[in-house]
Amino acid sequence: MTSRQNEKKKLVVHLAAAVREARKKAELTQADVADRVGLVTEVFGRLERGHLLPSVTTFRRLCRVLRLDANVVLGLDAVKAPLLEVPETEADDPPELRRLVRTLRRMDAAQLAVVSSTANAVMRHTAQHPDDQAE
Repeated sequence: MTSRQNEKKKLVVHLAAAVREARKKAELTQADVADRVGLVTEVFGRLERGHLLPSVTTFRRLCRVLRLDANVVLGLDAVKAPLLEVPETEADDPPELRRLVRTLRRMDAAQLAVVSSTANAVMRHTAQHPDDQAE
């Protein structure tokens, strides 16, 4: 293996570890991140395991989604603070809500209208019958 290939392998392994650590710290699933970045979950999994080096565009989206400092991940900054602050609203979202939002993002306008009407009806019904709520 040439020194150039060795450097590339080290970068891929380092990037994979940084992405996995950031994803876990943000309490996101691989599917959550893949959807937000615009990748198929299986492709993101390969990237996170160090079997794939992302394109520059994908790397940029990964950094944005996972609040990673690209300079730190690439070893271009002496400061060792690879994770940026995660907004509390996203960090506090339960996995069920993240999955629902991921599904909603794939819907067209008509599907969103149906879901919105249904959610509003459920809220009206539960507000009128608080004792009848399922446990």
